[in-house]
Formats: sequence, C-alpha cells, structure tokens
Amino acid sequence: MKKSQVLDITWEDLQACLARIKPLIATSDYLIIEALVGTCLKVAQALSAARVSIARLKRFFVGFRTEKSEDLLKKKPQNQEPTATSSPSPADGSQKDKPKRKGHGRLGGDDYPGAVRIPVPHKDLRSGCECPQSGCKGKLHLMKEPSTELRFFGQPFVLAKLWEMEGLRCGTCQEVFRAKTPEEALGPKYDATAVAGIGLLHFGNGIPYKRLEQLQRDMGVPLPASDQAELIKKAGQDLLPVFNELKRVGAQDDLVYNDDTGNRVLSLLRKQREAKASSDKGKGKGKGKRKGVFTTGIVTTTQDRKIALYFTGAKHAGENLDDLLRLREQNREPAMQMSDGLDRNAPAGAKTVEGKCLPHTRRQFADIIANFPEECGRVVEDIGKVYHVDGLAKERNLSPEDRLFLHQEKSAPIMEGLRRWLVDQLLDDKVEPNSGLGKACAYMLRLWEKLTLFLRKPGAPLDTNIVERALKVAIRYRKNSLFFQTESGAAGGDLFMSLIETCWLNGINAFAYLVALLSNTARLAERPSDWMPWNYQATLAATPPPVEPAAEQVSGVSCPRGPPSSGLVAQL
Repeated sequence: MKKSQVLDITWEDLQACLARIKPLIATSDYLIIEALVGTCLKVAQALSAARVSIARLKRFFVGFRTEKSEDLLKKKPQNQEPTATSSPSPADGSQKDKPKRKGHGRLGGDDYPGAVRIPVPHKDLRSGCECPQSGCKGKLHLMKEPSTELRFFGQPFVLAKLWEMEGLRCGTCQEVFRAKTPEEALGPKYDATAVAGIGLLHFGNGIPYKRLEQLQRDMGVPLPASDQAELIKKAGQDLLPVFNELKRVGAQDDLVYNDDTGNRVLSLLRKQREAKASSDKGKGKGKGKRKGVFTTGIVTTTQDRKIALYFTGAKHAGENLDDLLRLREQNREPAMQMSDGLDRNAPAGAKTVEGKCLPHTRRQFADIIANFPEECGRVVEDIGKVYHVDGLAKERNLSPEDRLFLHQEKSAPIMEGLRRWLVDQLLDDKVEPNSGLGKACAYMLRLWEKLTLFLRKPGAPLDTNIVERALKVAIRYRKNSLFFQTESGAAGGDLFMSLIETCWLNGINAFAYLVALLSNTARLAERPSDWMPWNYQATLAATPPPVEPAAEQVSGVSCPRGPPSSGLVAQL
C-alpha cells in the first residue's frame, strides 16, 4: 500500500472538493463522506493545539461528557452519608417532598427592580368608598399588594435623547430667540450610565465593539465602535485609583488563588517577533525569550469578601502574584496560595504557604480510567469522599477551625490510606513506573504535602475552582473579540474585568457600581478606599444631597413687552 501524503489544504479547498463530488454520487454516500471529512478536520484541529492527550481525544468522540464520578465509574456513589438537607424518599416512591431546584419558577414583581413602574388607579372606586356589592355596607380599603401585568419591550442598549429648543426670529432685526435648554440636557454627551453599560457589555459579557455598533445601528441609535473605545479609554483613566486600591487591599488577604490562560495582544506579539528575529541573528538563537501572552487571574478572599484581579501580558501567573504581594504589609504572615501543579504559578520572590488543587490531580487518573478502571476508580472514590466531608462542613456552616477538625477526623484517614496505596503501587512493582498509572501516582505523591494543606491549615480550600470560574470572563472576551490591539488596551480590559468580576463575586450590581464610580470621579481620586464595591453605597448614603435652585413659577405664556434677557438671545 502506498504511503499517504500529508496535504496542506484549507477548509475552503475541502468545501470546493465536496461540491464537485456531490452531483457524482448518491446522496446517502455523500453524507457519509461529508461526515468523515468533518471528523478528520476536528481531529486535526485538536492535535494542532498540542495540548490534548490521547485519552482526552478519545473522550472527545466516544467518552464522558463530564468528569463526574458517576460518569467515570459508571455507577452512583456508594457508602456516603445523607447530607443534612437531604431527606429519605417516601415509601411509595412519590416525589411530593422533593425540594424545588434553586432558580426555577416564576419571578415576582420585586425581581424586576429596573422595570418602569406605572401605577394604575381604579377608574371608579377609591379607598373609603362604600362597597358597590348590593346589600353590603362595608368600606373599601387599599390593598398593600396590587395586581401586576408585566410586558417586555425591545430597545437599543444605549438610549439617546434629543432636545429640540424652539427658536423664533424677528422679521425686522433678524435676532433669534431660542427656548432655554433644560437642565436635563446639560452635561457630558455620554452619560455615566452609557459608559458603564458599554464597559459591562464589552468586558463583562464579551460583546465586541463592532457587534454593539451593529446592534445600535439596527435600533436607530448609532454608536460607532471608535467612540466606544475612546469612552472606555477615558473611563479607565478615571477609575485607575480604585483599581490600584483594589490591588492594595487584595494583597493583604490571607488566601490567594492564581492561574492563567492564553491571550493575544497584537502590539506585544509584534515586539516578541521582532526580538526573536533580532536574537536569531546572534549565537543564542532566541533561547529563553518569552514567546507567549497570558491573562492571569488572581482571586483573594476573606470571610467577608472576595477580590478578583486580572493582568494581561508576557508574565506568568507566579510573576504577577509576585508583583501583587510586593504591596503586602511587611508585618503580615505569608499568604496561603492555591494553584494547580504548574511551576509557573509559584511566585519566585514572595514567600507563600502553597497548596495544590485536588481536582487537577484527580484529572490525571480520570484521563486513564478506561485503561485502569479499578486503580483509578479507587482514587476517584476517595477524593469524592473527601469532598463529601467538605460539603458537610459547608452545610453546617462551620468556622475554619471547626472545618479543620472535621477534616482531620474524617478525611485524614481517607487520605492516609490513599497515600499508602499509592506508595505500594510504586514500591511493590504493582504498576509500571513509565505507564500512565505510574506517572499519575508519582505526580500525586510529589505534590502530596501541598495537596493535603487542608488537613493542617484552617480555611485551606480543596481546589482552585473560584479562580477557574473567574478566568471565564477573560476567556469569553478572548473568544469574541479575539485580541487586544495594544498593551494599554489590555490594561484597560484588566481594570474593567477586575471591577466587574469583584462585584459579581460579592453579589453586588456591577452596573450600579460602575455608574456610581463614573459619576464621582473627582471624589474617588481623593479617597479611593471609600469607593470599594462593598462600601461605596455607604459613601453615597453619607453624601448630602445637592441643593437645587427653586423652580420658577410659570402661570402661563404671554408675549413680553420689553426685550428678553441677553441669555435668551443668540445670533445666527
């Protein structure tokens, strides 16, 4: 059989080839060929990423949709105690007492704080009137809860108001007399609500400027992408003091999560290519030069709040964490750091108490469970038992110290048994060291002390899920907008994503927060510590309301006998 050649063809070439084949063969045969070509293309794309193992590639086509224990082990978890909130099923198998899932069901009127509320009084009756029911002499009283009717209307995201001031011209002297501009029409062209909305859509929800421009144009309120970019650039400069204060506060927290994901900054990539080209002319051939661009996510937590920070550039997560911890006060104890097993997540200069993520280690066994179902199933089940204990601690709302005692009582024996089993597999030659199972066992043992930090330190988590979820904001932006043009643009994106995700982590309305900041830029520059997401409402409440001038009393409209004031006169 002749050896096949590797062809460098594009998707357009494949489509053209399929179009030529389609009229020559039966429809059923064509559908098979089209499916095979699509499958080969998927495989080529996955392999070209150079980050997929054979096991993951296999699961991509025929394996598990998730890494849940039920899917990996193909059975329901056994030998687990019922949780505090669970209750036994009725004897007849009915589901009468099954609790309703959170977030399901109809929403009430109070769930729409942004809706325009229009009071509708009764047409014929008022409170205090006699009951119109025949034979009843009672009095009517106003009910506390009115009935409601809810309707939804489409509109552009950024609204526009156009004031048309009436003008009158004298036929003799040609002077023009225009109506006074209303107070509402005075101020910047783009209100703080418009700028906050653009920032929330672009960086929080990943909507590119061009896509928002198209939406606004279709809705009859054009908003050019260049104007959006300029507004966000100016807003980023105004909000920089708050971002710097957020970094300073986060550096003092005792628990830090960090990780990174790939990104693209065109100006930075251009510099890297030029540096590589110049170094290739020398002897070093560019060895040791940084070639990638990353977005680092750092989440810091206390018992009262959480802070999310993003940094986009050539630095890895550990280097960005080093920069952040330089802001930490000298008299504080080293922070507890949670990350995955990559060495680039560890800071080189700052001292931390390192912990590692259990699910990342678990994935080493999940990838090869089809080849070693009994051995890998043992690891998956034991880690599941530890998570069950952690779930009990959350349900009981235990303090960090009580949670530590619970894990030491119930999880420590499980983890110690797992450690002995891993050692036995390698020392007793029960597994080949170079096999997938042997490498997974060695990897877990190498990180054992850091994986079991939750058995020694109060408040130490089991995983890095919180920063993994936070990185989805940057990933969503990357998938939609593809890249940042400049490093300054990436810095502005980091600022907005940090403020928005911090609000979301603390259950705060991100739009209202951005509006408050952009409406008080001078004040936040003086005291940024008063404008954190968790205390800005108290700052606003403590601000005395502005004294508004008394409204003019207008009894009617009549022609003035004398000339109008100079403020109402405008020359053409």
